[in-house]
Amino acid sequence: MSASPAARRLLAAVLAAGALVGAAAVPAAAHDDDRRDHRGRYSSIVIGDVQNESHSRGRGRDNRVLNREWVEVKNTGRHSVDLRGFTLTDRDGNRYRFPGFRLDGRSSVKVHTGHGRDTHHDLYQDRRHQIWDERDTATLRDDRGRIIDTESWGGRSHHGHHENHHR
Repeated sequence: MSASPAARRLLAAVLAAGALVGAAAVPAAAHDDDRRDHRGRYSSIVIGDVQNESHSRGRGRDNRVLNREWVEVKNTGRHSVDLRGFTLTDRDGNRYRFPGFRLDGRSSVKVHTGHGRDTHHDLYQDRRHQIWDERDTATLRDDRGRIIDTESWGGRSHHGHHENHHR
């Protein structure tokens, strides 16, 4: 018994639609791989520039001074990454936990110490005191507590030391 031409056309349409859905699923899988390396770490997220209290004019509790102190977090990849639950800590254990914040691909955000209105390019810890010392280390951890990157500065050589833990 042979299938009618209408049944063959319907079967061909269903198979073609399945192929399209399968093809659309491939980039989604590649998208996830682009964000995490083979150990499940976010390979495109790194600490960029740091401006600590030694670079700020003035000290103390003035919000303008506090907001001139910041750590930049960069996304070097093409795809956006949700930083919810990521943390940024200093050597003394002060910790900032990222809110639900999506960092676009090939972009960065500055995490300021003081108070302000969060935007796509600036986040604020809402602290009343400076936290980044002349000699310090910034550590970025993912939402599972794994170290993503560290940046140290103010050592004997007075040059920053950058250590990316995912490579």
